[in-house]
Amino acid sequence: MRADDEIALGRWHRLAAELITLIYIAVIAEIASATGAFYVMFPELGALSHDVLTRPRGTWARSPLMLAITPFLTAVIGIVFTRILPYGFVSVLLTVGSAVALIMLLRSPIAPAISAGLLPLVLGVKSWWYPPGVLLGTVLLCALSILWERISVAQNWLEPLTAADVVDETLEQNPATSYWLVALMLFVAMAVLVVKLTGLRFVLFPPLVVIGFEMFGHTAICPWAKRPLFLPAACFLTAAGGLLFWNLLGVGPVAAGCSIACGMAVLRLFDLHVPPALAVGLIPFVMDSPTIAYPISVGIGTLLMTLWFLLYQSFFRRYEREYH
Repeated sequence: MRADDEIALGRWHRLAAELITLIYIAVIAEIASATGAFYVMFPELGALSHDVLTRPRGTWARSPLMLAITPFLTAVIGIVFTRILPYGFVSVLLTVGSAVALIMLLRSPIAPAISAGLLPLVLGVKSWWYPPGVLLGTVLLCALSILWERISVAQNWLEPLTAADVVDETLEQNPATSYWLVALMLFVAMAVLVVKLTGLRFVLFPPLVVIGFEMFGHTAICPWAKRPLFLPAACFLTAAGGLLFWNLLGVGPVAAGCSIACGMAVLRLFDLHVPPALAVGLIPFVMDSPTIAYPISVGIGTLLMTLWFLLYQSFFRRYEREYH
């Protein structure tokens, strides 16, 4: 997931893209509010929409079919395991493992689809309407992304696709080793243990697995892998912002738009490109009566992920020095 200038928009055009992102999320929130189908507000739509609109030639934007269908397929996986198994080590590991396997099988770059699989298990959603709700949001985003990319190219708002971009996409889909996957799944298991010990379900909030998937699997090109110590504060603040606007404004489009705007401001404050952090701010809109425990849980989970990643990096570097 690169954030380089040659595949991003200029300053003013980026602001326009962010404004369109806010409008898109507000429309999705309005659909969810008007229909009562809260699962239409799939939180990772915040991450996906921001990235594909501000980076029209980015990896996610260049894969419109995968953008539309991968979250839907992992959502089906999540509903299946939620319906047949209670929340615990087995169900979480099977859900995350199956979602990751599907992404690798399809060679899909849409890592936020992992969150679509885990979210029903975390929230206890068992309705078969959840996958179609996710599909509605991703299909609309896919159409919007294609239109925006064509406008951006026609208006010369970004540079043409380069050979380097294609190389980066290949690297993103093909990590060098499989050690990262073992490290990621071990973290997921440990996070479930912390959930069991503390009762804080959102220590393992769904976008956290997406953050880890990119950090461990694509370290060399993952923007936030270079500054992991900022992640806990950034995710805590976006979660707190989402909770604040949920309390002040309810679950309507204005509140959802404000939450995304808050997340954008936080990421700019820390100078981080972490699209999954935007999803963190939308999770309160699909929870039952979120409390201050939510951002605290997010902070704890992200801190644990950061420490585990740094430990993994230290071990992996030592292993490479000794055996390569």
